[in-house]
Amino acid sequence: MPHRITGLKVQKRNQQRINVYLDGGYAFGLSRITAAWLRVGQELSEEKITELKVQDLNEVAYQQALRYLKFRPRTETEIRRNLEGHHFTVQVIEDILIRLRESGLVDDTRFARAWIENRNEFRPRSRRALSIELRQHGLDEDIAAEALAEIDDEALAYQAAIRQSGKLKNWEWPDFRRKLTGFLGRRGFNYEVISTVVKRVWDETQSERTVE
Repeated sequence: MPHRITGLKVQKRNQQRINVYLDGGYAFGLSRITAAWLRVGQELSEEKITELKVQDLNEVAYQQALRYLKFRPRTETEIRRNLEGHHFTVQVIEDILIRLRESGLVDDTRFARAWIENRNEFRPRSRRALSIELRQHGLDEDIAAEALAEIDDEALAYQAAIRQSGKLKNWEWPDFRRKLTGFLGRRGFNYEVISTVVKRVWDETQSERTVE
């Protein structure tokens, strides 16, 4: 038996949602986008009502995902965890992820590359440390491995060491080595790389002292 729409009212607390009244009484709420084509006097079958509710649930989930993406790019795993935390079903979440992929709003490969580029630019760290960070964001191992394929630990360690060495230029070798070794160790570089880079930066620092 079809139901007739007898009222459509904007919710007082959320003007992006519409209260739908059927046969003289409140029936359910819908997002503005989902309710956009509805009109007072229109008849809705039970099947259409179910379809509207499903569309609304997907729209609510999609808007939640967009809010989560507002502050920085996210991986699919991060979005999935966020939507799970808001109690959306597995099917709804997968539908939203498909929609986000198709619109280019989520791309794990792009995320991995951008994350590494940002780290290399501002806080260089080892391949191992970057790999751990990417896994923490829930990235697939193959995607992470591809993004890390061209990482040169020694070059990154040198880049990090050069930046830090400015604070140590007047230090003697034992303290210089201890401080810079600890600094690079905390960035995840191994002993062999650290030893080579620390000696190189020390020699360059001494050459600059000589010139001065």
